[in-house]
Amino acid sequence: MTETDLRTHAEAIHDQFADRLDITVEDVEDRLETLVSEYKVPVSEARRSVTNTYLDQAGMEREELATGGGNETVQVADVDAPEEWIDLTAKVVELWEPRSDAVAQVGLLGDETGTIKFTKWAKSDLPALEADQVYHLRNVVTDEYQGRFSVKLNRTTQIEEREADLEVGDQDVTVEGALVDIQSGSGLIKRCPEEGCTRVLQNGRCSEHGEVEGEFDLRIKGVLDDGEEVTEVIFDQAATEALTGTELEEAKEMAMDALDTGIVADEMRDQLLGRYYRVTGPTMGRYLLANETEQLHEPVDPEPTLIRARSI
Repeated sequence: MTETDLRTHAEAIHDQFADRLDITVEDVEDRLETLVSEYKVPVSEARRSVTNTYLDQAGMEREELATGGGNETVQVADVDAPEEWIDLTAKVVELWEPRSDAVAQVGLLGDETGTIKFTKWAKSDLPALEADQVYHLRNVVTDEYQGRFSVKLNRTTQIEEREADLEVGDQDVTVEGALVDIQSGSGLIKRCPEEGCTRVLQNGRCSEHGEVEGEFDLRIKGVLDDGEEVTEVIFDQAATEALTGTELEEAKEMAMDALDTGIVADEMRDQLLGRYYRVTGPTMGRYLLANETEQLHEPVDPEPTLIRARSI
């Protein structure tokens, strides 16, 4: 992250609060610089943390940051930064089961340029979105987590149905390759239990909410290599359970018996590394999200491709 990039983020945050708080762009940039340089916080998390600090100081709700109708209408592929207020015309591609009572709906939106995750908060009191329906969404806010961008619908969002259908591009992709690495942050993990937050805890701490109890989850962050290029793949709890045959409760018992949560990821590596898979799902940022997984061939030796994958 260059000084110019941080300055750009600082100017954007400053503009949101300039009429409420006596702050300068330099003040904002200093806060960002401390989080990014000293505490090694990703810039998206740093921006969110600094924004939350100023929201508290100003006594504002996040929805009050909306621009009130002056948003740019963008396409899905144009979403490349968090904390921006935009308008979007998109089709509801999928609806998923919410994992929190704070979420009314969650799923995928899509247009000609691709797909993006959306979340509609329960407290927003908005009408329900229907699968395969096209909507023009005014005043949604972008978010980013681990390289994946998403949009949030809030109580200021306006939803307009559109009659015309919309061709969705690059909805799912399929890759094949040897699973050559299972990265750190895989196995039995804990997520932040705070409303609307699913961040993975590091040493019992959420990057936004601090020290929390956490809720157990299973996932795999894997690397597939087809001999020419590598693809980073995320398997959520359901996909991980299907791939390994180990359910969440079994993984918790395994970790309890060993007094070490790391044993779950170790078992996954012993079981899966070197095997060849075909994985299908949507892409979110640099990751492919595994919706369907099929084992193909006999195990292969992952070491040569693993060395190359780690050098990329």
